[in-house]
Parts: sequence; C-alpha cells; structure tokens
Amino acid sequence: MMDINSLMKQAQAVQQKFSEAQNKMSATVVTGTSGAGLVNLDLKGAGELLSLKIDPTLLSEDPEILSDLIVAAHADARRKLDEVNANLMKEAAGPFGGMPNFPGMPKIF
Repeated sequence: MMDINSLMKQAQAVQQKFSEAQNKMSATVVTGTSGAGLVNLDLKGAGELLSLKIDPTLLSEDPEILSDLIVAAHADARRKLDEVNANLMKEAAGPFGGMPNFPGMPKIF
C-alpha cells in the first residue's frame, strides 16, 4: 500500500505542474489561417484575439467572403489552442492523468 506522505508529495508535485501548465497556457499564442493565408489571426491563452491580418486584395471582394474567412481562421486558431492546452494539462497530470472524473469535480481531460 502506498504511504500517505508519498501520495501527498505526488499530489503537490502534480499541483505544481498544473500551475506551470496554466502559466504556459496563458502565454501560448497560436495562429489561425484561412483562404490559403489571406486571413491570419493570433489567439492567446483562453482565446484572446491579439491580431487580425487581412490580405488587401480581399478588401475589394464580397464582404460575406471576408466574414467567412475570418470565422474560418478563428476556428482554425481555436482548434490549435485547444489542442495545445489539452496536451499541457495531460502532461501536467502525470500519473493522475488516467483517474476518473468524480461528480462535482471539473473535467480536466
């Protein structure tokens, strides 16, 4: 049977890793693209929009096309950000990563 002190040390180590992962997540920046690079945007942390770059040739096009490309670029960046964040949390969980989710506890993985 595992010694309680050892278990507490492991839990503290995982807590520290979660804190580090959250810091990395808040600093992470990803770029989403659409239209073969005509629209690019950067998202940070939990989804904060940092920048939006639109190729000037699109400005004379149909506004609906531009709108669709912006939405697509955002979806691309969001998917990338979610993937990076999920990997950081899995890495931080270490040996506790396979534990079941308990009622009332937030789902981490």
